[in-house]
Amino acid sequence: MTHPATTDIVEHWVDGKPWRGESARTAPVFDPALGVAQRSVRMATGDDVGVAVAAAAAALPAWADSSVATRHRFLLNFRELLNARKDELASILTAEHGKVLADAAGEIARGLEVVEFALSMPHLLKGEFSQNASTGIDVYSVREPVGVVGIISPFNFPAMVPLWFFPIAIAAGNTVVLKPSEKDPSAANWLAELAADAGLPAGVLNVVHGDKEAVDALLTHPQIAAISFVGSTPIADYVYRTASAHGKRVQALGGAKNHMLVLPDADLDLAADAAVNAGFGSAGERCMAVSVVLAVDSIADDLVARIAARMAGLRTGDGRRGCDMGPLITREHRDRVAEYLDTAVTDRARVVVDGRDSAVDGDPNGFWLGPSLIDRVPVTSAVYRDEIFGPVLSVVRVEGFEHGVDLVNSSPYGNGVAIFTNDGGAARRFQRQVTVGMIGVNVPIPVPVAYHSFGGWKASLFGDAKAYGPNGFAFFTREKAITSRWLDPSHGGIDLGFPRNS
Repeated sequence: MTHPATTDIVEHWVDGKPWRGESARTAPVFDPALGVAQRSVRMATGDDVGVAVAAAAAALPAWADSSVATRHRFLLNFRELLNARKDELASILTAEHGKVLADAAGEIARGLEVVEFALSMPHLLKGEFSQNASTGIDVYSVREPVGVVGIISPFNFPAMVPLWFFPIAIAAGNTVVLKPSEKDPSAANWLAELAADAGLPAGVLNVVHGDKEAVDALLTHPQIAAISFVGSTPIADYVYRTASAHGKRVQALGGAKNHMLVLPDADLDLAADAAVNAGFGSAGERCMAVSVVLAVDSIADDLVARIAARMAGLRTGDGRRGCDMGPLITREHRDRVAEYLDTAVTDRARVVVDGRDSAVDGDPNGFWLGPSLIDRVPVTSAVYRDEIFGPVLSVVRVEGFEHGVDLVNSSPYGNGVAIFTNDGGAARRFQRQVTVGMIGVNVPIPVPVAYHSFGGWKASLFGDAKAYGPNGFAFFTREKAITSRWLDPSHGGIDLGFPRNS
């Protein structure tokens, strides 16, 4: 297997091999820790996407008709190869996204969990059977693949998010066209080539690179049956509306503004650790990052001081040097996030820790912004309202439990939320009252394990299908219900009445 991250141009992967396509247009792929373009990525035209879809459509009949044992054997091989070579993939993630190696390894581990869950496909693809539902009549159901699936994944998890989707889609008998982020594209090619090494037939998993032109081609292509998307809320809304209008099944996971409510009875050391870990891991570029701490007034000063003390020990720098937090994905994104610190001052919030002043263990040209802490953030401020998607942790002071729940529920987002408390009754009330899809009780990043499903409410999820878990197999299959009667020669006659059980 070649190493995609060593090539000058990251090409598409179509029909089991690298493919250049028609387009001469490329985009730079940066090493965010160095601030330099390390290679380019080929940007697909609509016609290029059409070639990839045609390859997936050509591979579909044979793969959909393959035995459960064949698909299961591929998943076993793929799981073993991925586990054996995960360090190689982690180095690609760090080089193109910037996250530290330990965080990259964690991303791969969570993706591996979904591959392992997909191995349960012989059970999850079973239908149901009712013998003698009516006299001499049996009723049963079967689950069949939806067809060619389009997957559009974001820059912040270039390995994990594709692994949320394509192993389950392929296990269910579908074929796939994956469009990763053009900012860190090499992981997708690496996974596709690994799948080929594991025995996946050509055309079952294809990768096309590009921007909006490629996305629109997938959303509107008549041979694409379903779309899985993860990204910001405005784009998720666009993907859902466009693909739905073209008759496709859609799951579109959007953005977030995740709150963490800390009650006076909470273990404040545990809460401070959690706020730092969940706020600054992966430089805050996570849809499940905690970006707002709701601190009850009576403990707010103490909690802010404990958070700031922990931040002082964080080391920002090149993820290959054992640092705690790496750079942001692009210079433009770094500058956009940094502007919120100026907004905070304008809105009379208190910048406790300014990440622009952080010392960095890395190349001065990297896209650096250290962890930042802002206290007394008004809920009218863009610092509170916007999904910043960077290492900026806001503290909003609340009067008590009810005030905190009201703020959580008034947010347009409903992805993740956490409560820190030692009061079981308060925790139970919280989980029942908040209008959020994923809830943590003394757990700051409540990402469900692979055999549950991932997804939020409100503007954090468009469509009603969550990712992976049981929802994943339901999304990537269609159910047929068969009513069957085998008549003996003595049976017959005409009866125009509506069929009824007897």
